[in-house]
Amino acid sequence: MIISASRRTDVPAFYSRWLMTRLEAGCCQVPNPFNPKQVTEVSLKPEEVDVIVFWTRNASPLLPHLGELDRIGYRYYFLCTVMDNPRAVDPRCPPLREALTTFKTLSDRIGPERVLWRYDPIVFTTAMGPEFHRKTYETIAAQLQGYTRRSIISLVTVYKKARQRLSALRQAGIELTACHEEALGGLMRFLASVARDNGMALCSCAQEKDLVPYGILPGKCIDDGLIREVFGLEGSHPKDPSQRKACGCVKSKDIGMYDTCVYGCAYCYATTSFEKAKENHRRHDPNAPSLIPLSSS
Repeated sequence: MIISASRRTDVPAFYSRWLMTRLEAGCCQVPNPFNPKQVTEVSLKPEEVDVIVFWTRNASPLLPHLGELDRIGYRYYFLCTVMDNPRAVDPRCPPLREALTTFKTLSDRIGPERVLWRYDPIVFTTAMGPEFHRKTYETIAAQLQGYTRRSIISLVTVYKKARQRLSALRQAGIELTACHEEALGGLMRFLASVARDNGMALCSCAQEKDLVPYGILPGKCIDDGLIREVFGLEGSHPKDPSQRKACGCVKSKDIGMYDTCVYGCAYCYATTSFEKAKENHRRHDPNAPSLIPLSSS
């Protein structure tokens, strides 16, 4: 079994203590996002967990616990998002210098093959056009040379819940824009070239648009090939049926909950309400079986 921690929230950044408590307990409870009264108990016993996949913008709070994870015998790798968007878009994410330092520290600790760099989602606005992403990606890639073997990108999907938030950025002089085919193709080819020059394989994440003509292959964030290569684990890993059609990830158990991340990224698909996320974060009990205490009613 593969554990995803988590597509729904940033467990390493905000809930590391809870995670370690649940690993010690050997299980956690996860409510169905669409039916909160349906609760599943997920085993976290090391003998039943093949790999833990961490998704994060800030692995720093989990760094002191890596020795314990290793001692117990957990296998794991990280998907680390590092970008440098304007604060109006990503208001509470770690500053670039801090994010790079954490990424490098993590890579030095567990190896570059187990720390994957996510530059996603790519959002096009009046403040973040193709030239912005060219310069930003090139700057970050140069800093991460030798610290990762893979970079992952995606073009933003603007869900209904995020559209109003993105529209509100007009107050900061930022508006969503389209990126026309010629400019998009030029950007994608550039990113592929930069990644290659810095020793990284570039792939896409859940991308409906075909980027293969630009030198970018479809990727898997929860990747059975990577798991086999890095950890030597064989086995049958079917595609995760709960993910979008374009998503290549293999099946996993996600232990996070929506509306619990407090980064406040304007384009976030996992947060319906920032106020609800803040309230849930205040309600969080690191000793509870679930990320947010479940109602008894």
